[in-house]
Amino acid sequence: MAVKLRLARGGSKKRPFYSIVAADERMPRDGRYIEKLGTFNPMLPKDGERVVLNAEKAAEWLSKGAQPTDRVARILDDAGLMKREARNNPKKGEPGKAAKLRVAEKEQKVADAKQAEEDAKESAKAAEAQAKADAEAAAAAPAEEAAPEAPAEEAPAEEAKSE
Repeated sequence: MAVKLRLARGGSKKRPFYSIVAADERMPRDGRYIEKLGTFNPMLPKDGERVVLNAEKAAEWLSKGAQPTDRVARILDDAGLMKREARNNPKKGEPGKAAKLRVAEKEQKVADAKQAEEDAKESAKAAEAQAKADAEAAAAAPAEEAAPEAPAEEAPAEEAKSE
């Protein structure tokens, strides 16, 4: 027979009150138990009379090999009757799938915005370079334009001759 030290619920709806009991693990939660070890009232403040425990009986059951549940192990640890190992769940603080997707989408938007900003800067630089080139070409063009205009005037005369 495996014995568990566990909580048996009492109290009314929305007003829990628990008995700390030693019970056969095959019995229902609020069913038959072997011995009552104390009470736990979660409605009271933590610094008050929240837990009433017969430490001698609890120590006796622990020495016989009774296994406490997680909550009872916390209560016994607070009473100094046993050492409870701290639980470690590294995945608990990890965000879920939807949150990871939202973060990825946000990072993608930021990356797209940076890329668009860089493209705008590059196009502005290219436009500025083109404007400088056009200005230089315009400055050099008046000297060059005088020469092409003369042959252009001659061209209509050639057309007239051919007719």
